[in-house]
Formats: sequence, C-alpha cells, structure tokens
Amino acid sequence: MNSIPEQNLDLRAEDETLDIRKIILKLLDNWYLYLGAVLISLIIAYFYSKYTPPIYQISSKVLVNSNDKGGSPGAQGSALMDLGGIMGGKSSVDNEVEILRTRFLMEQVVRQMELNIVYQEKVGFKKREIYQTPIKLSITKALDTISQTLVTVDVTGSNTLKVSANDFEKEIRFNEEFNLNGVGIVKLIPTGIAKLEHGKFLIQVSSIDDRVAELQGKMTVGVTNKQVTIMDLGLSYPHPRKGEDILRAIINRYISSSLEEKNIIADSTTTFIQKRLSIISGELGDVENKQERFKQNNKLTDMSEQSKLLVQSTSAFTNELAKAETQITVLSELEGYLKDESKNKRVFPASLLSSDMVFSGIMSQYNSLLIERDKRLLSDTEESPFIKNIDEQISGLRAGLLSNIQSSKNSYIITRDKLRSQLNQAEGRGEQVPQIEKDYLKLARNQQIKQELYIFLMQKAEETAISKTSNLAIAKTIDPPKSAIAPISPKQNTIYLIAIVIGLIIPTVFIILINLLNTTVSTKEDITSATITPIIGEINHNSSTDNLIVAHQGRSAISEQFRALRTNLSFYLKTSSQKVILLTSTASGEGKSFTAINLGNILALAGKKVLLMELDLRKPGLSAKLGVANTTGFSNYTIDPSVKVQHIIKPLAINPNMFIISSGPLPPNPAETIMSEHTDDLIAQLKEQFDYIIMDAPPVGIITDAQLLAKYADATLYIIRQKVTQKNQLYIVDQLYRTQRMNNLGIVVNDIVPKDYGYGYGYGSYGENETNSTFKSLLKKFRG
Repeated sequence: MNSIPEQNLDLRAEDETLDIRKIILKLLDNWYLYLGAVLISLIIAYFYSKYTPPIYQISSKVLVNSNDKGGSPGAQGSALMDLGGIMGGKSSVDNEVEILRTRFLMEQVVRQMELNIVYQEKVGFKKREIYQTPIKLSITKALDTISQTLVTVDVTGSNTLKVSANDFEKEIRFNEEFNLNGVGIVKLIPTGIAKLEHGKFLIQVSSIDDRVAELQGKMTVGVTNKQVTIMDLGLSYPHPRKGEDILRAIINRYISSSLEEKNIIADSTTTFIQKRLSIISGELGDVENKQERFKQNNKLTDMSEQSKLLVQSTSAFTNELAKAETQITVLSELEGYLKDESKNKRVFPASLLSSDMVFSGIMSQYNSLLIERDKRLLSDTEESPFIKNIDEQISGLRAGLLSNIQSSKNSYIITRDKLRSQLNQAEGRGEQVPQIEKDYLKLARNQQIKQELYIFLMQKAEETAISKTSNLAIAKTIDPPKSAIAPISPKQNTIYLIAIVIGLIIPTVFIILINLLNTTVSTKEDITSATITPIIGEINHNSSTDNLIVAHQGRSAISEQFRALRTNLSFYLKTSSQKVILLTSTASGEGKSFTAINLGNILALAGKKVLLMELDLRKPGLSAKLGVANTTGFSNYTIDPSVKVQHIIKPLAINPNMFIISSGPLPPNPAETIMSEHTDDLIAQLKEQFDYIIMDAPPVGIITDAQLLAKYADATLYIIRQKVTQKNQLYIVDQLYRTQRMNNLGIVVNDIVPKDYGYGYGYGSYGENETNSTFKSLLKKFRG
C-alpha cells in the first residue's frame, strides 16, 4: 500500500503565482551569458559609432508674408476675400508648408544640383561624402530608368582612370564617353576645384525619383508657433556644407516659384493690353483722320454759339457714354477671350476690372490653377486623376468668370442705352443746328469714346508694368540655413545604452526560449507539477566515471544523499518482513544500476546483508559495472532445476555484506522467464537469507517486466534523471501511483545539477570539508 492516504491522492498543491525570485536566480545562474552578450554588444556599438558617417542637422527659418502685399492683381479684393474666404485666393502658412513639402519642388532642386550623383571617398573602413570633388560624372544620355549603381574610379595617371561597376570594368580617359550599365552613356570630367591625386573615388548614382524620396524623408517643415507666420525648415545630411546649400536651394526655388507665378499673370495681362492698344490706336487714328477731313471738306473753323451750347449740354452724357462703351468693349474682348477654345489653358489677363473684387478673386484662383496645372504636367500626364481634377476646377471657374462678365456686360449695355436715349433727346433739341455741325458732333463723340478707351488701356498697361516691378515673394529667409556643430547621429551614449539593453535582452530571451523549448525534466517544480508521487531521494551529478561513489568517497555529498535516501526508505519499510526494493524508470540510461549499487552499499555499511538482483534480462548492466562474470544467474535458476540458490549468489568485493545475482544468459522470452514458477520460491528463499533485496528492473515505460516484478516489491523507487527524462513521460509514474499498481512508490531524482534544479546543496561543505578539518585538527593534537 502507498504511504499517502487515499483521500489525498487527487489533491495537488499548485502554486499558480509567478515566482519572481526563482526567475531572477535562474537568470543570475547564467551571468556569464549576460557578461559575454553585453561585451559583444558594446564592441559592435563601438565599431558602429566609429565607422558610421555622422549626420548633421541643418536648420532655417522662413517668414511668410500672409497679407500678400506683393502687388498681385487680386490684392484690391483682399477685403472681400477675408470676409468670404470661399475663393481661396489668399495664401496661408499651412498652404506654404505643404508647398515646401511637395515632390515637384524637391525634384527641381535635385535636377538643378544633380543630387542623384553622390561622390564619396573611402577612409579606412568608413565612407565619407565629398562635396568639392576633383572628378565629376556627367550623364550624356540617361536611360529611362536609372538603377542604383556604385561606380569605383581609380585614378591611375594624370589623364587615365580605371572605372569599375558591377560587371563593368574599363580603362578610360577624361571626357571619354562610355556606356555604363544601368545608367546610360556617361563621361568623367575633371572639375579643377580640388587637386587630383592618385586614389579611389566612389560615385553613387541613383534615379531622380529615388533621390527625391530619400531627401524628402530627411527634410522637415513645420510651424512651431501658430501665432506667427514663420516656418521652421530642417534637413539632416552627412555633409554640413552641402546640406546647407541644398536647403538654401530649396528655399530659393520656393521663393522664385512664387515670383514666377505673379510675373506670368502680369506678362499675360501686358500682352493682352498691348494687342488691344494696337487695335484701338488704329481705330482712333482713323476717327481723327475722318474728323480732320470733315473739317477740311466743309471748311469749318469755329463752331457757332448754338453748337457750343449744344456740345456743352451733351458733354456730360458723352463722357458717361464713352465710359460705358469702354467697359462694354473690354468685357466683349474678355468674353471672346474666354470663349476661344484655343486659349482655354492660358492664364487670364488681370487688372482689367479692378473695381470688381469678386471677379478679381475668381480670376486669381483661375490663374493659380492654370499655373499649378503647367507645373504638374512636368511630371504627370493629361490622363492623371490629379490633372483631370484640376481641369474640372478650371472649367468651373471659367464658367463662373464668363457668367460674371456677361452679367457685367448686360448691366453696362443697359446703362449705355439709357445714356444714348438721353443724348438723343439733347440732340433733338438742337434741330436748329445745321446738318454739317450735327455730323461733326457725331464724329467728335466717336473720337472721344475711342480716346477714352485708349487712355484706359494705357493706364492699365502702366499699372501692370509697375506691379510687375514691385512684385514681392510670398516669403523671405530670416534665418539662413546653418548646420549644427555636433552631429545628431550617431549618438555614442545612446548607442552604448542600447547595446547594453540588447546585451541584457538577448540572453534573457535565449534562456526563456531554452526553458520553453526544453522537454526534459530540469527542476523539481517540473516533477511536482506533473505528478503527486512523493520525491524520497535526490542524487547529485557524479562528475567522475566511478559508479562506486559510496565505497570510494564515503564522505562525499552524493554519499550523504544516499544516506538520506536510506533514512527515507525506513518510513516505507517499517517491518522486518518488508525487504524487497524495486528500481525502475521510464527508459534506459536514467541511472537505475548506479542507484542500486550505491543504495545497496549504503545499506551494507549499516550492517545489513544486501542482495542486488540484476533482473533486466534484456539489457543487463549491473554485473558489468561491478566486474562480476555473468555466466550463471537468474535465467539459469528459472530454466535449469539443477541450479540452486547458492549457485547463483555471488559475493561482492566492495563490501562483505553485499551480494549479487546477475541476470545470467539472456533468454529469448524475458517476460515469461520472470513469470516462471521458480521465481516465487527464489524470492521466498532470498528473503530468509538477506535483510534487503534490491531488484534492478527494466524500464517500466518501455516493457512490462517491472510491473511483473512489482508484486514482490515492498517499496518501488522510480528513477528520474535530470535533463534526460521527458516531462511528458511523468504521467507514467503518476498513473502508477494513482492506481497503486506498485507498492510504496517513490521518486528518486538522479544526476542533479543543483543550480539548474532550483536550489543548492550543502553536503560537500558539511559532510566532507568540515569532517576533514576536524579530523586534521584531532590528528595534529594527537601528534603533538
């Protein structure tokens, strides 16, 4: 019967809380892994920080003129724009930030400065970018798609170079064109900026798109303070001076783009006015010539008093009518300009209807969209969704402009007709005026209308020319690009800190993974969490090949552990009739024979007569470890009736109280041999002769021989070996214990490494060192 009460068989104390102390101790046991990982990480960090090119931060500030006082044609309508806001004609800081972030702006700078070609020189293991390079790579004819290519240029002479890239290698001269795979037709030219010396240069060639994307990722644009219209620009680059020039070029290109937009509108307006002036000038000259010829033909020198009074009375109507006719003529020209399909994609002439602020707002937005469309067409096609969206907006605004012009024109026509009616009434009152003077009056009125239109156009031409010369950019630089003194990367302190953290994390993860992936029994907790079978013995790892530890090292820690096992067995074998101890395990190689030999020896040291029985009839090893011949043994006794008990019992030299019955010749049917009718008689006779009988049985997890012998055992020791026995095999011993198929079943853990098992042992210092020290002290006193 098992020693644990029946009611406790299904009770298991499970500690589900995380044992932090145990985890920490487990990690500390592997301190050497942490030390090695941290040292390796620090070495890698050192070389990384030493051979990684430094990155500098370039900063600049740009002030945006939010009131847009640059003389744009729509400036007169700014008050209405501020109130309505629906025309979108006014630039805001947020809009300018987005403009600076556009790919189109960066692409212009990359093409202008040829930033897709980077020159480097190798200093030791480090590559350093060169700005003022003595050699320049010129792409004469580029491929449609340029591949990332690293070109190595070796200066071999004053005019000879050795070029290699990928599978390409060639000896060339300066200004000699050659075909470079992945790039196109190129040539190398001396710049004369720096002295050309023998050595190697590295030229990194990439596509415009790749370089633009790379620089956009390194550039930052933002508004730190929303209360002001100042933009903060930043660029991280490995070469401080080149980074400053790149950021300066971006700002200059952005400012010049805003001026170009205003100048395009002004030029368009000037061209329109000049054409109209040419036409009106001719018409005015014709009218004046007709007036002169009329006077000559009719010999008119002075108007009569009546005519003078008539002219004076109608002058006011004539002036107003001339202004109305002028506005109608301008609006008709603008209407024709909008209806002309050939001019649908040309900017609209500005500053002709300055008094109409709504019209000016729509016109400014219309012209801005046309300019944006022309810019986008440099990189997009007509079928692009973005271009189509802009075309839809332009079409809508063009319809709005046409509707506004037609509405204004109709209003001026009504005014003109009313003025004509009033003028006719005034002229009707002058019937007494001779017909010749009436005809002259009509000519004078027509000449005055043409003259008013000519003066109006001349005035607008001058205003446009003045506005163009006074155009100001939308922004100005208030803090030029400047590089920081110290690089922003690599930061050595941060790198070393990260290296230390990684050096601590990697071993931790490694240890955790090893424990998670470990399928063998490592700790005591692995056993107690899988089975309720009690552990009655724990044997340390034997660093030597000696199987007779108790006999040869009687005061060692392992010997003390066998003494503890002997003590624990006394609670199982409580009567003198309980003598048989069965040793089994899950599989072979877990230390049954080693345990049997030393357990028998420790019992024999207590004055007990002990018999070892080698009952592993399939793979015996006990007799070989003890140096006993295995010619006659258990199998002989069960098969041959003439063999007596005394014939198979052999004494052992290690202790006079120890004896062995070897397995004998291996039988063809081991299980049937154990089940022989002679086995019962043999065990009964042996019990009368010996105090303890230790049966070294086969593994119970593989074959059933151990279970056949279980009926003879008074106590069963199930041997588990650390880092050998599989965790999933512990269910075997648990089932044996629960079903009580083996009497007084207990576990003996063998080959323990204390630091991995979960706690240390003090047997060595207590049992050996202290005893030896006491013995030496007594010996010294005796000799004295």
